[in-house]
Amino acid sequence: MSNSNLEILVYEPSSLGLLCLRRRELLSQPGTIVTEVTLDHEFLMSSLHTDSERALARTALQMLSGDELRVLVGGLGLGYTAREALLSRRVAQVEVVELLPQVIDWLARGLVPLSTELKHALRGEMGGEMGKGQRLVVTEGDVYRRLAGEPDELFDVILIDVDHSPDERLTEGSARFYTTPGLQAARRHLAADGVLAVWSYAESSPFADALREIFEQVRVEPITYDNRLIDQQQTDWLFFAHG
Repeated sequence: MSNSNLEILVYEPSSLGLLCLRRRELLSQPGTIVTEVTLDHEFLMSSLHTDSERALARTALQMLSGDELRVLVGGLGLGYTAREALLSRRVAQVEVVELLPQVIDWLARGLVPLSTELKHALRGEMGGEMGKGQRLVVTEGDVYRRLAGEPDELFDVILIDVDHSPDERLTEGSARFYTTPGLQAARRHLAADGVLAVWSYAESSPFADALREIFEQVRVEPITYDNRLIDQQQTDWLFFAHG
């Protein structure tokens, strides 16, 4: 770690804007190393607080019975949502759809905290004996466009962790997903009794209402944690729908 406690790992343009992947030691907690992502100099995500990302996968899987489950994750990010799904022995495979090739490259180059673990899963070495099959697949693409189209395969769980919230989106291309027609299209990609789960940094009653128009059961769960970066509590919101 440099004398400034900040190391810029990658600073590069993308289709969404300027991406920065950085690593720093918290001055308030010496020895605590945090990896962060910014987009156009605005904070996007951190390895310090991953409670809600992990809860998104964990809770969705708890809502299902059975084994050999197939999971689709929209958004790779730092990998915590995908890794949480992979930790379940009930999950046979996780496919991550990531829009930005730069983010996929960070994983390939070992720049994110979970790189080693996730690359084991890419090689079929995580969660069981070697040779049991590739448990993680990372695909470059637009998950919203995929869910708007006709399904060529079905998933037991679909986890979406891309936009800030249904009302604050990274691009307007995802707007339709949060509507009744968009959710109806996405539902076609779910297996029987499958679960759709969506991460948000803010509550959204209109989105919850749209979910209730399409699914029989909808849960909205706040996840509150102590944000040590700003020394105050913060709440993220998780939306779960099935049936």
